Amino acid sequence: MMNAPRVRFAPSPTGELHVGNARTALFNWLYARRHRGVFLLRIEDTDVARSSPDHETRLMEDLRWLGLGWDEGVGEGGGDGPYRQSERLALYRARAEELLQGGLAYPCFCSPQVLEEERAAQRDAGRASLYTGRCRVIPREEAMLRRRRGEEFAVRFNVAAAAGHEPSIECPDMVHGDVRFPVSQIGDFVILRRDGWPSYNFAVVVDDALMRVTHVIRGDDHLSNTPRQILVYRALGTKTLPRFAHLPLILGRDGAPLSKREGAASVVWFREQGYPPEALLNYLALLGWSPPSGQDLLTREELVAQFDFDRVSRAPAIFDRPKLDALAARHMARLPVARLAEMAAEQMIETGLLDRDVSPEIQQWLGRLALLYADRLPRMRQLPEASAFLFEFEARKSLDDPEVRKTLVDPKSRAVIEVLVRRLGPESLTAPRFQAVADEVRRETGTKGRDLYHPIRIALTGASSGPEMVKLLPVIEEGSRLPLRKRIASCAERARALLSATQGMSA
Repeated sequence: MMNAPRVRFAPSPTGELHVGNARTALFNWLYARRHRGVFLLRIEDTDVARSSPDHETRLMEDLRWLGLGWDEGVGEGGGDGPYRQSERLALYRARAEELLQGGLAYPCFCSPQVLEEERAAQRDAGRASLYTGRCRVIPREEAMLRRRRGEEFAVRFNVAAAAGHEPSIECPDMVHGDVRFPVSQIGDFVILRRDGWPSYNFAVVVDDALMRVTHVIRGDDHLSNTPRQILVYRALGTKTLPRFAHLPLILGRDGAPLSKREGAASVVWFREQGYPPEALLNYLALLGWSPPSGQDLLTREELVAQFDFDRVSRAPAIFDRPKLDALAARHMARLPVARLAEMAAEQMIETGLLDRDVSPEIQQWLGRLALLYADRLPRMRQLPEASAFLFEFEARKSLDDPEVRKTLVDPKSRAVIEVLVRRLGPESLTAPRFQAVADEVRRETGTKGRDLYHPIRIALTGASSGPEMVKLLPVIEEGSRLPLRKRIASCAERARALLSATQGMSA
């Protein structure tokens, strides 16, 4: 039986949470939950110039919005902290000094200019840019003297000393199988920069070892880092290495890496657009993984029950917005009315259709309005536009729709509408009342089917299409009685205004 895994998500707070990183967090979270393990959050903020507390806060908000809560780490605490790398500098420097003393690392006094000249010469010669090892051959005593004199230096890892006589480093992977990297292609890399801050390949190993991480689950772009990290684990004396799993990259529909510049590649965009988090989570899970059930519409609990790495693909995954939207609309249709109302209020306030102080009465009405569109809208940001005809009704504006104009000037359709207006009394059009009025109009005009209901729809709503009338009209009527920021015209007001605006018009 497998011991409970300890996995981590370790983002850099240098910008918005990219959907690729969110997918990485999700796969870690799913694996931990499936095997009753621990999911921890570590913040890798060693890029001082680009990291910010605001980015860190938004990143955590996005994770919580997705429902990816963590058991240990920033904001939760735990016995292996601190969980921000900027607060662990003493640990990295102590470990680097141990490697220096053991001959597994050495001080590098090369200036940035010298290093760039070396790299340029290698590029010009068509060779890989690997450090030449010039400081590795400096006698230890001389290196110590230069350090004592205060000469600036970085600390480089001694790859040959750590690898011994092995010609290659084997990297077992839960997705790719066994992958080997020749030692000759791994140059002596920096583990501690001249400013005293650690490099990624060093800090991540120190942290994962001290935090007892058992599985390192991350994107394919980190696969090439793995042999360096395995060597660092060995040099630090780690007895049991974590298991690695490198996830397929996420590409756009054009086959290029999904970029933040495309606008819809960060989680905050989906939040602002009013996608249900359940839908985005479900879709991200399907990017590179296929459920054994063959289903595509999955709850969080179903994802946990079915997830494992034997069904993770090696091939890149394509982020397809139309597929996400189709899945999101299905999730939206399953949401409780209270959730729909909450999401709708956020978007209606954002677009200026509602004041920020939403009363319980208006909140309940919003739920009924959102329910009308739930099965056709993948994101709640579309609701204000879809329901604009409720808030923005003007007879002249409705006539801009050729179908509305055509119906209102057609003699047969107009006759239906005129009878309808006479039958409309002061009482609200509830579903039963609407059906009774429609039956009265049918008997008086002799029309039925589309010839009856299409003119009635246009007259009562001012639009040529929309949700089912028996559900829509009570929402219009209720909305007309509420103290909304933009008043909604009642069904009777709409019908009378449209008749008046088209008086004397000909087909």
